[in-house]
Amino acid sequence: MAVKFFDKLVSGLSKTRNNIVSGLNSIFTGFSHIDEEFYEELEEILIMSDIGVNTTEEILDNLREQVKAQNIKEPMECKDLLIHNIEEQMDLGENAYDFEQERSVVLVIGVNGVGKTTSIGKLASQFKNDGKKVVLAAADTFRAAAGNQLKEWANRSNTDIVMGAEGSDPGSVLFDAIQSAKNKNADILLCDTAGRLHNKKNLMEELKKLDRIIEKEYAGCRRENFIVLDATTGQNALAQARQFKECADITGVILTKMDGSAKGGIAIAIQSELGIPVKYIGVGEQIEDLQKFDAHDFVQALFTE
Repeated sequence: MAVKFFDKLVSGLSKTRNNIVSGLNSIFTGFSHIDEEFYEELEEILIMSDIGVNTTEEILDNLREQVKAQNIKEPMECKDLLIHNIEEQMDLGENAYDFEQERSVVLVIGVNGVGKTTSIGKLASQFKNDGKKVVLAAADTFRAAAGNQLKEWANRSNTDIVMGAEGSDPGSVLFDAIQSAKNKNADILLCDTAGRLHNKKNLMEELKKLDRIIEKEYAGCRRENFIVLDATTGQNALAQARQFKECADITGVILTKMDGSAKGGIAIAIQSELGIPVKYIGVGEQIEDLQKFDAHDFVQALFTE
């Protein structure tokens, strides 16, 4: 991860860090020995940082075992263990970005207002700069501005885009986009989708239909379903991910607006509680401000003092 982006990540996580690091340090320095009260205080700080109850319990269970196995007596000696445990919760494994090396269709889902269309535009620009042939599908025909917004991004990155009229069938837009991608021998087809959750049944049916079209028209391609979540919404983002997971096989998270959030701990909770890896993280408005997620860099930025 570039130094410039790491600096932005450190800056972007400052509100979260103020919540979590000062609290943890007061515990590590304020306790003279490790006892149940020490663990309870740790638990409270982690939960308050939007890491979530289940994730916090798992992290602390691991910490207890390590403290016992290594016969650790000093609270301060727990700090590096705790940081390591958090990093382990977020490890992506080696194959997280394999789709970039294969012919892929990436459906991007999420509610309105989270930065979905902007994230697609930024990814398209980055893939194009990496020498990929990219086609965009503006299949959010539910919201009038979505197609125009995506077209602006397509123009900026000189990327092909397939659009439909407002209110038209998203499936027909995707169908046309697949034909375009095949004709152009595209590497990656990025598809915007309608961002509504108020009628989950409609959403589920729409996503199933899009799935069927891809299976039929673009057999053999690599499939990815990314959900875009707004980091500033904390536990609400986790709830959204949980609901969308009932409608689609989500393979990754794009976490936006991390630079304005005091709830950055949600990145840890999403991965741990839902088993969905955070694959991209956004810390600003510029194209380069959306980057691949790196667990080590994230945790280092979170605990930088």
